[in-house]
Amino acid sequence: MTLTELIDEYTTEYSKFIELYGINIHYTDQGKGDVILMLHGVFSSLHTFDKWNELLADNYRIIRIDLPGFGLTGPTANNEYGMQFYVDFIKTFMDILEIDRFYIIGNSLGGWVSWEFAVAYEKRIIKMILVNSAGYIDETKMPLPFVIAQTPVLRKVFNYKVVPKAVVRRFLRQVICDQSMVTDELVNRYYNIVHREGNFGAFLRIANSKYKRNTEALKNLNVPTLVLWGDQDAWISCGDADKFQKDLKYVTVKIYEGVGHVPMEEISETSYYDVRNFLIK
Repeated sequence: MTLTELIDEYTTEYSKFIELYGINIHYTDQGKGDVILMLHGVFSSLHTFDKWNELLADNYRIIRIDLPGFGLTGPTANNEYGMQFYVDFIKTFMDILEIDRFYIIGNSLGGWVSWEFAVAYEKRIIKMILVNSAGYIDETKMPLPFVIAQTPVLRKVFNYKVVPKAVVRRFLRQVICDQSMVTDELVNRYYNIVHREGNFGAFLRIANSKYKRNTEALKNLNVPTLVLWGDQDAWISCGDADKFQKDLKYVTVKIYEGVGHVPMEEISETSYYDVRNFLIK
């Protein structure tokens, strides 16, 4: 699909675009009240939070971003994606929107960006929710897409601009335990968006970037945090939830049995109630 076709298909009435860092950032802005910023993970887009957005927008102003390198936003001008870049990006983006304090929710890579931002700008975060969050780097247990992206022999399975739809379906079957949810519609959404021009190349750069583990900084963080995790996560070990519980001062951990990497999609209503109760208490 062309970018125009993708925009026609995957924007909503709440979609907006803003030029930042030389790229056209796609985001949605819906609802009124205290602001919640939602950040997605790799191979994903802001649509991963569709259901939570729908359920929370009656009481909050929900902002979701297609992070640089993903979704309709696409790659950065220089195709560089360090953690400091993402933290700086979130600060600049929220400054432009004139939002000083907000709740932040992140899944996977988006969770990592969330807590790194909270470490850097603690006073700006009211509360934080981490969903199957990355950050405890373990080079011996990398998610399958990262293994492929980092292994030259395996990477040749792909054309550098095309991820076969069967591979996208396999990834989704890894991250979602309830296989009945891996519908053609869901596969097509992920497939089409990941093939936005430049996105796959961006992922290869992201997967091969050198990230520095900064989890020691969590011990000094005073932000109330909810950690949600599916115990069948095939990409990031559920054991990392215990690490967050150990390192964070003010933390509540909830583990979902029989659930994978994206609880906000797989058990959207059940996980929503835990989110709502954490936000209002």
